[in-house]
Amino acid sequence: MEHKHTEYDAVVIGHGPAGCSAALYLCRAGLKVAVVGKDHGALANAEKIENYYGLPQPMRGRDLVAAGRRQCSELGAVLYEDEVLALDWQENGGYLVPLASGGAIAARAALLATGKSVRAPNIEGLSDFEGRGVSYCAVCDAFLYRDRPVAVLGGGLYAKHEMEALLPLAGQVTLLTHGAEPAFDPPGEVIVHREKLLRLEGEKKLARAQLSGGQSIDIDGLFVALGQATAADLAKKLGLRLNDGAIPVGTEQQTSLPGLFAAGDCTGTFPQVAFAVAEGARAALAMIDYLRSGS
Repeated sequence: MEHKHTEYDAVVIGHGPAGCSAALYLCRAGLKVAVVGKDHGALANAEKIENYYGLPQPMRGRDLVAAGRRQCSELGAVLYEDEVLALDWQENGGYLVPLASGGAIAARAALLATGKSVRAPNIEGLSDFEGRGVSYCAVCDAFLYRDRPVAVLGGGLYAKHEMEALLPLAGQVTLLTHGAEPAFDPPGEVIVHREKLLRLEGEKKLARAQLSGGQSIDIDGLFVALGQATAADLAKKLGLRLNDGAIPVGTEQQTSLPGLFAAGDCTGTFPQVAFAVAEGARAALAMIDYLRSGS
């Protein structure tokens, strides 16, 4: 799907302490910066933060996020309260970030800072069939399932995005909402099952999905798209290998891909605001060097 896009020097995915810390440094360097975030992440439930330098009094986590966003806006960052659907490498360099509301952000450098990935649901066989029928990227793998039956696990806009990438190629697309109501109206050719997915079965490759209602569905591929795309999901779409669910980075928060950086809980760092802020600042300084060097 084509997206009209807006050009930036850098895009920060995640508007928590790591993302906003990075955005502050990027803006102060005179760069055009976009910050995208949908919710407050782990800080949403933090009632009282007392162990962070400089706070005159305890602060709720959501208030700290709001304060960081205000700082970014005041320094010139463009804030998007939106859901990121994918992170795609562009042939001419840089990254393209499609948004749930429509349109996309294009930038020469990107920072993943969405916090720690939500633990995958306890579905028997899910990890066993990764690479043997279970995928996390429809754009990457849809061509492998031409004219074959597949399913998308999820019911939000992220799942809708994956479904749309599969429809032109797959023989039959089934939506497994895992007990939830879909957040969109699937087209008529898509089969929808609202029962929970219990387990995946097959010999050497995925062959069946067993649902809580007792029904068995024959599928060759399952595309996992529960909730929103996390930093780990976006990294996997680009082919990065995770380390126990965390995004591996170098000493300056760079990943193995050019112009792509990561900071905060998604890198496996100690889950504290002070650590996230430090990693965000370090990533921004490296991004500034990268952008100014013309890499």
